[in-house]
Amino acid sequence: MNLSEVLFFSLFLIFILSILMIDLGLFNKKSRIVSFKESLIWTSVWISFALGFYVLLLTNGKLIHGITDIEYLKSISEKFQHQIELDGLGFAEAIKVYQNNLALEYITGYLIEYALSIDNVFVMIMIFMAFGIEQKYYHRVLFWGILGAVIMRFIFIFGASALIQEFTWTLYLFGLLLVYTGVKMFLTRNKEEKIDSAHHPVVKFASKYFAVDSAYKGHSFRITKENGKKYFTTLFVVLLVIEFTDVIFAVDSVPAIFSITKDPYIVFFSNIFAIIGLRSLFFLLMNAMNYFHYLKVGLSILLTFIGVKLLAHHYLHEIGFETVHSLYIVLGILGTSMIASLLFPDKKKA
Repeated sequence: MNLSEVLFFSLFLIFILSILMIDLGLFNKKSRIVSFKESLIWTSVWISFALGFYVLLLTNGKLIHGITDIEYLKSISEKFQHQIELDGLGFAEAIKVYQNNLALEYITGYLIEYALSIDNVFVMIMIFMAFGIEQKYYHRVLFWGILGAVIMRFIFIFGASALIQEFTWTLYLFGLLLVYTGVKMFLTRNKEEKIDSAHHPVVKFASKYFAVDSAYKGHSFRITKENGKKYFTTLFVVLLVIEFTDVIFAVDSVPAIFSITKDPYIVFFSNIFAIIGLRSLFFLLMNAMNYFHYLKVGLSILLTFIGVKLLAHHYLHEIGFETVHSLYIVLGILGTSMIASLLFPDKKKA
């Protein structure tokens, strides 16, 4: 990291953590059920922040790496394999092309991560139901779960980036993984998913290594009993299960964004904006999870497309396939699956 990268990254983290702390401390001091209206408002707020960051990259994306001249710009473009042509351009024109592409990479990655997060939301809903958690405690668990996810994504993304830069064949492994996941998701799309709260591996681990009070039903993650001994609660175990689930989802979603951009900062920024919007999206989808029954099909096609794109990225670059084409395909797949769900509703669920 150079000084510009450290400064930009630090300011980004301060901004994200400040918003999360304001959300928890100012708007959600007490445990309560989040209404559909409130979740809709907060979803709009988080999406607005994500779009605002898109504008920032479009106008000042050069600040991330501290680009000040054409030679450094070309070295950054080559290092992160940006699909842009800078030869013959002056610095002003080149930086505009670079920032346009950077913003496109970010927004495409954001859409992919946000779409894949929807499947994550459905799993979270099942986790809460399986453990019998009251709705008024959902927000508290999701807040700390997402805070942990930010840390885990940082490790995962920059670790994966280092691997890709050292061993380029890693991209092909990611591609195979995504194709496999996409095909598997399509084949199991109608299978009813269940969470076994008694035999979940995280529950077994927590029961073995921690003192857990399963009878406690309050908002605390840890309590002290009359004998002075401290116990973790079921709410804490659910938090661990959600963190574990997010790590599993990251194995799919993070490589998916690396198919769009090799710049770890853009991968991280798009991931984090999608993740912090996950809580409000969760409460929004709780009321509409049965309406988009073709979304699973859309996500499976999306993952397969991204996997194939990673496997054939050199060939696609040669034929002129650009970031904007990926954006159009992502929007087309997601839009088609949602429209099809509304036009042809599932009669069984209805």
